[in-house]
Amino acid sequence: MKWIAAKIIFQHENTRLAADLIADVFYSLGLKGVEIEDQDLEPEEPWGEGVDSVPSQHAVIGFFPDTPQTVHKLNELEEKIQSLEKTFGLHSHKEYKQVDEQDWAESWKAFFWPQRITSRITVKPTWREYRAESDEIVLEIDPGMAFGTGTHPTTALCLTLIEKYLSAGSTFLDVGTGSGILMVAAAKLGAGRLVGIDNDEIALSIADKNLQTNHINQVCFELKAGNLADGIDGPFDLIAANILSKVILKLLGTIGRHMSSKSVLICSGIYQDNCGDVLKKMQQQGLKVLEEQHEDGWAAIACSHPNSSRA
Repeated sequence: MKWIAAKIIFQHENTRLAADLIADVFYSLGLKGVEIEDQDLEPEEPWGEGVDSVPSQHAVIGFFPDTPQTVHKLNELEEKIQSLEKTFGLHSHKEYKQVDEQDWAESWKAFFWPQRITSRITVKPTWREYRAESDEIVLEIDPGMAFGTGTHPTTALCLTLIEKYLSAGSTFLDVGTGSGILMVAAAKLGAGRLVGIDNDEIALSIADKNLQTNHINQVCFELKAGNLADGIDGPFDLIAANILSKVILKLLGTIGRHMSSKSVLICSGIYQDNCGDVLKKMQQQGLKVLEEQHEDGWAAIACSHPNSSRA
C-alpha cells in the first residue's frame, strides 16, 4: 500500500509544545501515530543502524493512505496548520512525498528507548533489552499504530498520578486506552479489575497484545469498544482519561455516574491554556480538585467525588 508522508517543518521557541500541537492536528484528522524529528534529541543508547545521528530540523510527520479522499485531508491539514501559525506564532512549511508502508511502519522504533518515568516505573519498548532494578516496575510496550509510548508528558503525568492514588485491589477504568499503557501500569501497581474503553478497534487490539506481553491475567481485564465511558458498569476506585481537553470536558458531564465517594478521577492530555476550562467544568460538576501537575506546557488534574472525604 502507498502512503502520503506529510512533513511539517517548524520553528518555535518551545519546540516540544509546538510538536505536540502539530501532532494533535494530525490526530484530529484521524491519524493514530506520527513521527517527530527533534534536533535536541539525545538517546541514552547509540542510534540504530542506518539512522542519522541527529535530525537536521524540527518536524512532525503524519502518514495518510494514498487514496482519492486524501487530498481533502491534506487541505484540512493546511488550514489547521495555518491557524496554528496565526494563534501560536508558529513558523512552518510543508513537504509531501509518496512512500511504501514498509519504509515508515518500523522506522520510528529506532528512536524509542527504555525511559524511567517515575521513581518506580520504567517504560521499555518490547524490542529493546533492559536490566531492571529489583524494585523497578517495567512496562513493556509496543504502541504499534496506537498513541501512547509513555514518554509523552501527558502519559508520564498520568502514570505519576496513578502511582500515587492507586491502592492494591482497586478497580480501574481507562477512558481512551490507546496502547493500554495505563492499564498495564495499574495492573503492575496492584489493581484488581481493569476496564479499558476506546473507539478504535486497532487500539484495542494493540492494548490487548500489550497486556498479554506484560503477563496480565486475562481474567482481570476487559477491553471494550465505545465512546467515552458509555455502556460501562461502575463505579471504579480510580479512573484515568488521557485524552484531548475538549473530550475531557464532555466526559466530565457524565463521569460522576461511574464514581463513588472513594473514587479518584485523573484527567491528562490538557494543554495548559485549556486548564482553566477543565477546572471550571470540574467545579460545576461538584468534583473536588486534589492536585494539578504540569510538564512542558501540559497539565494533569486529579479530583475526587463530591461526597469524598479526601482533602
